[in-house]
Amino acid sequence: MDDFTALYRKYAPDVFRFALYLSGERTEAEDIAAETFVRLWAAPREVEMATVKAYLFTIARNLFLQRLRKRSQTVDLDRDLRDEQPDPEMQAAQKEELRNVIDRLQGLPEPDRAALLMRAMHDLPYEEIARAIGASVGAAKVKVHRARLALAGLRAGGGDARAKG
Repeated sequence: MDDFTALYRKYAPDVFRFALYLSGERTEAEDIAAETFVRLWAAPREVEMATVKAYLFTIARNLFLQRLRKRSQTVDLDRDLRDEQPDPEMQAAQKEELRNVIDRLQGLPEPDRAALLMRAMHDLPYEEIARAIGASVGAAKVKVHRARLALAGLRAGGGDARAKG
């Protein structure tokens, strides 16, 4: 029994640290380390002193893997399992809507389209948009507003929602 106590004192911190690095949880590492030494104590044959540390790490690793397998077998399922992907009909409708938006966007006067894209896609301030399109800040705001109205008209199923230049 003194040999076992000496082995425990010598290797328990290493086995615990190893189990902690494997599991990432202190309580689980404590359980694994304790069970490792129980298995060593109950081993049917004598363990060679030259390989005892590797033997302990092997036991700890196997215990950790057993726990992982148990956890993967008893995972609670979410009651509200839904496929995050839209169904094919919805995908087709979304593609059609995207095509319509792109067509409508292409139909806008270039300065309105450029102003809208700079604001909506790149979040540029109106001052920079105005400089880029060679207009006043007020005109840049109007162009973005008109372009948004044109696209909003499309989404609402409105008629010809092309912005006026």
